Amino acid sequence: MFKKEETISFLTELLSINSPSGYTKNAVDFVCETLEAVGYETETTPKGNLVVSVEGQDTTRTRGLSGHIDTLGLMVRSINDDGTLSLTKLGGPLTPTLDGEYCDIITRDDKVFTGTILSKSPSIHVYKDASTKERDIDNLVVRLDERVTSKEDVKELGIQNGDIIAYDPKVVVTESGFVKSRFLDDKASVAILVSVLKTLMTENIVPATNLKFIFSTYEEVGHGAAWIPEAITELLAVDMGCIGLDLECTEYDVSICAKDSSGPYDYGMTTELINHAKDKKLNYAVDIYPMYGSDASAALGAGANIKAALIGPGVASSHGMERTHTDAIRNTFELIMAYIED
Repeated sequence: MFKKEETISFLTELLSINSPSGYTKNAVDFVCETLEAVGYETETTPKGNLVVSVEGQDTTRTRGLSGHIDTLGLMVRSINDDGTLSLTKLGGPLTPTLDGEYCDIITRDDKVFTGTILSKSPSIHVYKDASTKERDIDNLVVRLDERVTSKEDVKELGIQNGDIIAYDPKVVVTESGFVKSRFLDDKASVAILVSVLKTLMTENIVPATNLKFIFSTYEEVGHGAAWIPEAITELLAVDMGCIGLDLECTEYDVSICAKDSSGPYDYGMTTELINHAKDKKLNYAVDIYPMYGSDASAALGAGANIKAALIGPGVASSHGMERTHTDAIRNTFELIMAYIED
């Protein structure tokens, strides 16, 4: 049922489309066109979220599944006198990992310039603190690949404060099944949800209840699914699973989150997911994420009267140079299918 090559091919293409929070239209259009090509009708909310509806056997109940298309990114904070760009964060990128990364600067009239994110002390031969200078957002700049030496030179290119800066995801898929890329949070889960929708359509599977798939566009800044369709009474957020200190999840597992920074997820719904994982003999882990929030957190925080739970493929080095494995993607797909067919 799980089509690994097709899922990874879609994921690779999606990862290549710049989509920092606030600049997601191209990626949303790609997902929309993919789903419409297999026969789905789609709608886009005023906020930019993509919603796809599927009719189920029990039409009196509607469950939601969400994944977010937006990624981490940067924005031009100001233009410096030497022609470099000062930065502000979109979401919470791990800034020390950005030093040396290639990036695109996207202007309001859709011009794209290339550049490199660098420390303000970028050369060991020049700066005594080159290896020790903190790599926080105030100590990083973008060096443009243009002949600019002043603020005026940069402005003449059409670059201004508030322009989007998207950095290179550096996508690699290894023969051993690892997917290495930035922004697997949460494009890996978007690819999984698209594969679920394709499977429902091509294999004529009718889910147990009505479903609404929400592809949100502002999750990384905290309000992705703050509004959800009124009919939804149960929301499953599909995001990344955390790996690290005192967590059981690995890059091969589907992670089931019992609690994050917003509080515990619905006990009964989480237990149901654990039981599905056991019944299907999936590789899974149950964990607590103390520094994490999801689309479900946003919906609950906005006052949605719903049950909510959170799952996702295990992703290492989150908000930095991330990595997962096709096993985690498959396990997450299988758990979602078990959930929506029950």
